[in-house]
Amino acid sequence: MQSLKVQVESLCIGINDNEFEKALVNCLECELDGIVGDKHRGISREAWETGDKQLGGTIRRNERHWSAVSMEELATISKTMNLTEPLTADLLGANLCFKGQDKLSQLPKGSVFKFPSGAELIVEEYNPPCPGMSEHLAQNLKTNSGVSLSNSAFSEAAKFLRGLVGVVEVPGIVNVGDEVTVIRYKPAPWLVKMTTG
Repeated sequence: MQSLKVQVESLCIGINDNEFEKALVNCLECELDGIVGDKHRGISREAWETGDKQLGGTIRRNERHWSAVSMEELATISKTMNLTEPLTADLLGANLCFKGQDKLSQLPKGSVFKFPSGAELIVEEYNPPCPGMSEHLAQNLKTNSGVSLSNSAFSEAAKFLRGLVGVVEVPGIVNVGDEVTVIRYKPAPWLVKMTTG
């Protein structure tokens, strides 16, 4: 497996009923069922009405203990949207914001973030931009040109740049400023050979 280094730029936790935004914190306590105090903590969740793998309301495994974005990808999205203020992780409702990886969203399922405390977070999937978030941002953000954002502006600008979601693999503490080793998942050569034929 290939590895690289990133740094924790900011951390957030969903502690209220605000559907999108999260509160900035200095550390996250990660347990096997998610982030302590975060509204997405739990081993299960209800499938959404649209955009999920199951019928809406189905109780399914929670693959979204955490969500992450990168400073570099947020900067790209902000530039594309021509925003007066750059996007931040708390505005997008992401738990973690990393610095040092301009292709964070391209990390494959199975990649692992290893923190100094021993905590490990494993990637489940790419986190596509949702229409609800895009509409929320269109109503609350301003552009340098003064032109109002369309309801789909964020969804279009954030395509393949929205970050990742995953689960806690090993419990532990995550701190702002942590230097993190990212182990990029790479399938075993024999498996690649079997699937490519």
